[in-house]
Amino acid sequence: MDKDSIKELLEQVRSGAMDIESAIQRLRALPFEDLGFARIDHHRHIRCGFPEVIFCQGKHPAEVVEIAKRLMAHGKRLLATRADNETVALLMREFPDATHYERARTVSVAREPIEKIGLVCLLSAGTSDIPVAEEARATAEIMGARVDVYYDVGVAGIHRLLIKTSELQAANVVIVAAGMEGALASVVGGLVEAPVIAVPTSVGYGASFGGIAPLLTMLNSCAAGVAVVNIDNGFGAGYMAALINALAAGKNGNAEKK
Repeated sequence: MDKDSIKELLEQVRSGAMDIESAIQRLRALPFEDLGFARIDHHRHIRCGFPEVIFCQGKHPAEVVEIAKRLMAHGKRLLATRADNETVALLMREFPDATHYERARTVSVAREPIEKIGLVCLLSAGTSDIPVAEEARATAEIMGARVDVYYDVGVAGIHRLLIKTSELQAANVVIVAAGMEGALASVVGGLVEAPVIAVPTSVGYGASFGGIAPLLTMLNSCAAGVAVVNIDNGFGAGYMAALINALAAGKNGNAEKK
């Protein structure tokens, strides 16, 4: 139940369209709904500005769908990450209007049009980093950010990045997904005034240690504006970027970067 729903409920009580006992029954779903196998946080949108997100990995597909149905019964947006093929199929059957980001293994649903505000620039160092970058994209977009993507612009061919410098400098926040040695985030941090969110990926040969090497590179970046999320955590990067972008764009979404 979001703020608008609570306001509507209180208006119904005030007008006499709903009695107090009925309103209490409605409110009993707050702050969470116990399904036995999951306790759904219907207050998340009120506290944090976006509903609870479903992390599908490790969950039975039928459980994911049941959680999704209950979330959508109380809200207008849904995001499910790390969904396998069976889970995706069930979600798409339940929500025909859903958007499936195939490479990201992510499904989103928006029952009302989302006004895309501000600008998030999303970069991947190589094409192998795109699945993680796409998870960030799916997250930022369902949260209302306008996202421009520039993939395969790593430091091995730095000219591919430099020709996009003016576009990057127009962004409110930049996300950089990179594996191998992870140097791209530091390079971008030296080109823009906006915050840079670095996402180390597990892409690379043996000495990259499943993403540890780029993680350490990003944590030790000499570019002061770089913050780092966990390995392969495109969701975390996209969520943080959307929050920063919303603040930069202004509450009404009309402010432009000066």
